[in-house]
Amino acid sequence: MNINLIRKSGKFNFEAENESGFTVELDAKAAIGGEGKGFRPMEMLLVGLGGCSGIDMVNVLTKQKEPLDDIKIAINATRKDEEMPPIFDEIEIHFELFGDLNTGKVERALALTFDKYCSVSNILGRSAKINFTYEIKK
Repeated sequence: MNINLIRKSGKFNFEAENESGFTVELDAKAAIGGEGKGFRPMEMLLVGLGGCSGIDMVNVLTKQKEPLDDIKIAINATRKDEEMPPIFDEIEIHFELFGDLNTGKVERALALTFDKYCSVSNILGRSAKINFTYEIKK
């Protein structure tokens, strides 16, 4: 895995590029001089959590032959602002699942995602409490 960053503009605005050529812009928060030109690094960690757990959920539900029509993921997090560095304290991740899904299979998919497959969850879960919820919409 190889990621390269270049400074784009302003004081803290960077563009990250992966081996496949995909890019994302990053910037610092306004309080330290960021200009709102991209994701902040801690937000990128939450993007990674959402992507990793979302991919795993879709994969497990597909293997279970569940008719998943769509998925939406919302993440909210708090940080330990009194500490340096201010790492995540608690992360809430909510899955909105669309389709005629079996509740037991969804709960099994969530357990496998967070207990076994999602490496980002495993890393973040060592320092923050991760809570997940879900709702099924047919």
